[in-house]
Amino acid sequence: MLKDIDSFITTALIEDIGNGDITSLATIDKEQKGEAVCYVKEDCIIAGIELAHMICTQVDPKLTVSFTAVDGEFVSKNTSIGTIKGSIQSILKLERLLLNCMQRMSGIATKTNYFSKLIAPFNVKLLDTRKTTPNFRVCEKWAVKIGGGVNHRFGLYDQVLIKDNHIKAAGDIKNAVESCEKYMNDNHLKIPVVVEVKNIEEFNSIKEYEIIDRILVDNFKPIEIIELLKHNTTNKIIEASGGINGSNIIDYAKTGIDYVSLGDLTHHVNSIDISLKII
Repeated sequence: MLKDIDSFITTALIEDIGNGDITSLATIDKEQKGEAVCYVKEDCIIAGIELAHMICTQVDPKLTVSFTAVDGEFVSKNTSIGTIKGSIQSILKLERLLLNCMQRMSGIATKTNYFSKLIAPFNVKLLDTRKTTPNFRVCEKWAVKIGGGVNHRFGLYDQVLIKDNHIKAAGDIKNAVESCEKYMNDNHLKIPVVVEVKNIEEFNSIKEYEIIDRILVDNFKPIEIIELLKHNTTNKIIEASGGINGSNIIDYAKTGIDYVSLGDLTHHVNSIDISLKII
């Protein structure tokens, strides 16, 4: 993960700085030192503090970075959460990347925390998805964890997830599962296998396969999930997704499922207003 984050920071800085911060080079002496204060302007679960340290270190290891808040902490609006001291040119180089990351990560962490608390009394875990911003996934999933959620697979490489399109292409759900089982055995793979079902008939047809770690029930209503769980004689772990939001997530949590996954955690997020000001 650290390697991925270092790579992300490098690429993002190249995107933003290019051949140099022309405005700062033109207006500020390269030897000028100063201090900037980071302000949070909205109530939130703060996220991106550790990442901010990493950004500052990569831009200028001589900067002194002091945050009073930590990732996952509730921060009230209009609160100063830390300072960055050192080269003014360096601070202005990293300002936008640091804020973009912290604002979006804090938005995700705040939303995740809200949903996690809603379902906590029912012992249901909240999962994210791959519905993330390209090249920013590692940070968005990091924010989900900070907010109290659980990371689903990171990509197509670390978990098998047999969905409707795989099933359609394979002919039917049993063909897809049996082909997967053969592939896993032939290649000596031991990674999680999740299978999506669209009705109880599909569930019953694959629930006996030991290779399956979790069954995803997609676009089921809570009452349909309750009925499906009566058929779960093999005690498969059950995940629900599709059409789940703040108005109905408790109804899903009450059914007795193990996981709820929400793409909304990362693909539909209001960033938190955070600023960095030279003082």
